[in-house]
Amino acid sequence: MSIACWMAWGGGVPLGAQSKAPTAGEIIAQIQQHAGIPWMKDTVDTIKAGDPNTAVTGISTTMMATLDVLQRAAANHQNLIITHEPTFYNHLDRPEGMPESDAVWAEKRAFIEKNHLVVWRFHDHWHRMKPDGILQGMVHQLGWEKYQSGDNPYLFTLPETTLEKLASDVAQRLETPVMRVVGQPEMKVTKIAFSPGAAGFVRETHALEMDRVEVLLVGETREWETVEYAADAVTEGRRKALIVIGHVPSEQAGMDECARWLKTFITTVPIEFVPTKQPFWTLKK
Repeated sequence: MSIACWMAWGGGVPLGAQSKAPTAGEIIAQIQQHAGIPWMKDTVDTIKAGDPNTAVTGISTTMMATLDVLQRAAANHQNLIITHEPTFYNHLDRPEGMPESDAVWAEKRAFIEKNHLVVWRFHDHWHRMKPDGILQGMVHQLGWEKYQSGDNPYLFTLPETTLEKLASDVAQRLETPVMRVVGQPEMKVTKIAFSPGAAGFVRETHALEMDRVEVLLVGETREWETVEYAADAVTEGRRKALIVIGHVPSEQAGMDECARWLKTFITTVPIEFVPTKQPFWTLKK
């Protein structure tokens, strides 16, 4: 056999000696071992769809395993999708009040099955790692490392700017054109708190109450809770403001960070970050 044929059949390695592709279950076990924290029994970090015995041809990390993300991953031969947020429209991936026959849900499940995909959620433990994987990726994307508080990683002291310029800069750095702001555009600000995702009314209002916080950046929040609270604070003349980024862009860079971290110990299959597309668009003026 010629050298070229030999290389084509195994790259210089006899076929019987070629390493076997790891299964999804084996990859997940590797991640659990490298997390450096105890693995909780009560967690949403479980397989949401697919067979753990599936041989992995490629890994994609993503913020949310939308059908669009799944299609792009499958086209790139990435059959283990590591998602931060739910796949099936509910925190526990069991949407309440929705029958399994629902057309949208059923088609998504069918696509996963047809393409032999495995979807695994990596939420609780990625946040619990030291440092928080999502926060680390987001701070890097924003370029705020040197402004981060030493005693509270969610607080930042930036060079003085206006609220409007801050919002514009955040939108540009996070590559999202969709952003909503409560507050006076011309207000000078330096003291920022960042709460990615959806922390809830209690944590968000406690942050806004702090003297160390003039502006709170959140992923998403209920309009009749934190948004109303921030609006009332502005009406009362308080130096407070709220920037609502959107859930996906407020945590997206954290799953890019996840891909970088995985590459430090998973070397047998290709790994790629697949960004979740911004679902919203705005009307042009």
